[in-house]
Amino acid sequence: MSLFPTIYSTLDPQALAGLVTTRYGLPGASGQLLVRGVGDTYLIKSAGQRFILRVYRGSHRSLSQINAEIEMLAALKKASVSVSYPLADRQGNYIQQLEAAEGIRPAVLFTYAPGMTVNKLNDAQLKNLGRAMAAFHTVSASVKLKAERWEYNLTTIFDEPLQRLQPAFVSIPAEYDWWLKAVDQAKSALTQLPLSDFSIGYCQYDFLPKNFHFEGDAITLFDFDFLGHGWLVNDIMTFWTHLCLDVHFGRMTQAEADRSFQLLLTEYRQLRSLSEAELKAIPYLSLGWWCYYMGFHATHDQFIALIQPSQLSIRTGVIRKLAEKYSPL
Repeated sequence: MSLFPTIYSTLDPQALAGLVTTRYGLPGASGQLLVRGVGDTYLIKSAGQRFILRVYRGSHRSLSQINAEIEMLAALKKASVSVSYPLADRQGNYIQQLEAAEGIRPAVLFTYAPGMTVNKLNDAQLKNLGRAMAAFHTVSASVKLKAERWEYNLTTIFDEPLQRLQPAFVSIPAEYDWWLKAVDQAKSALTQLPLSDFSIGYCQYDFLPKNFHFEGDAITLFDFDFLGHGWLVNDIMTFWTHLCLDVHFGRMTQAEADRSFQLLLTEYRQLRSLSEAELKAIPYLSLGWWCYYMGFHATHDQFIALIQPSQLSIRTGVIRKLAEKYSPL
């Protein structure tokens, strides 16, 4: 009997560990599945060391896009930016192409980011995050990747996701109407700013605590899966959005959030300039960030639960309150 058509398989952790032992020369490796998602993340242990094996989905990331991520991380490592970076196997290859039930799945082995996730950063950690973000932008603003990545612009963060999401909002038209109006107002506000003067380069576009570890106060960045080209202030915006959510859900006060953001900005500006116009753009770019990720959920089967009407209604309600509080829409 032939193999039934498959769109998403889960590869066996111990089989992957055996592959790592063979191809990378890491003795007695063991494997553990950590996360199933856009790509599946496995913890690999060998001789007291830890590594991360990321198994991509061919339907989600092309080889060219993965090569661009590897290229960027290599440039960051060369510039001494503290990041989790890819490791080559004994043949010098960074990408393993694994024959899974659904077809070829690329896999890349990364160094492990030491430490742990910290959701509420202390002063030293906030300063180190600001410096790390600026150091990343110094590289990403100057490097020209040979392989392809996508663009973050008004069309890709607002228009295309909203069009893609329309079928998911059919039963809750009032919420979709709010999105149409909010997006129109946000785009109008952004086009009145000097966007052509904004610093551009490759954005990580997901600077949330889940994507950097602290060992004490020392930071290591990881997970550049959403790396794309656009305004660099987008990365500052994503952390600002995290702080807004903490205030909204009562995890910190507005005063604490404002102070935390200013600490990060002060350290960032020690290495890179950031204009007042770029800061004014943050609340509107935040709305685009929410829109982009909801649109992304609509194209990836593992996020189907997040685009059900009940979930969309709840999320829209939260985003609407944030927009009303922080953006003059």
